[in-house]
Amino acid sequence: MTTTHAPAYARDTWQTLEPYHGAVYFSPEAHAAYAALGVESGPGYFASRAAALGPVAPEVVIATFFNFNPKAVRAALPAAWRTAPPEEFLAARLAGIDATLRRILGAGVLASEELRRAADLGRRAAESTPAHLHGRPLFAAHAALPWPDEPHLVLWHAQTLLREFRGDGHVAALLDAGLSGIEALVTHAAAGPVGAEALRTTRAWSPDEWAAAVEALRTRGWLASGPELAFTAAGKERRSAVEEATDRLARAPYTALGQDGCDELRDLVRPWSRSLATELMPWVAARLKG
Repeated sequence: MTTTHAPAYARDTWQTLEPYHGAVYFSPEAHAAYAALGVESGPGYFASRAAALGPVAPEVVIATFFNFNPKAVRAALPAAWRTAPPEEFLAARLAGIDATLRRILGAGVLASEELRRAADLGRRAAESTPAHLHGRPLFAAHAALPWPDEPHLVLWHAQTLLREFRGDGHVAALLDAGLSGIEALVTHAAAGPVGAEALRTTRAWSPDEWAAAVEALRTRGWLASGPELAFTAAGKERRSAVEEATDRLARAPYTALGQDGCDELRDLVRPWSRSLATELMPWVAARLKG
């Protein structure tokens, strides 16, 4: 086994596999499944991702999802639970991603030994974390769900667990850095991967709320003055510390595979992630780590 520092290959593996999970958020089949329950795409997102927690109050979703405007969450929940129970949203989500993977990847990939091997590796990583439930509510809730049977859905569920595992740790790192949900988004925009307007609108913050968060971060020395959204030297260092803490907190399931296992998993999934990102998230495809 090679000796690359564990958080580095943990991050690389997460980045390569993330489109395989993230496709569900852009899947027309998933959106259609939520519509069949009587819920639009926005509320369907909140209800389908939160459904593993049960019919929780909006405050639980505000806390765990972290960076969405609370008004948007309260507009979606508990109304969605009155339309359909959580188990129906879970079924709709799984049916939606199943249809999307079948459409984009095709029957040949789904029946391949490569996909079966990737599913085995992903599941091994995801199941290596029973001692790490504490402080990880979204991961724990999804880990309690039954595993699907088919390999393409096993791989998707495994990456869902790994994604929520990382996300729970990321929220802890952001809180430790003293950032609110909207401030976390502003620093994410300043870091450059996704534009500020996309982050603001998809999380339902108003221009005034965004501007107030930018000003607060400038006052606290995170952001430089001026028309551009840019870090100060101290702000860049603080954001880097958040990412390093996130990587450190996320490494456990990947160290269970080791770098060789992670490299194999990345090599297997990379072309499928590219196909999904190209079809559903072209801006992600351009940045997908090689």
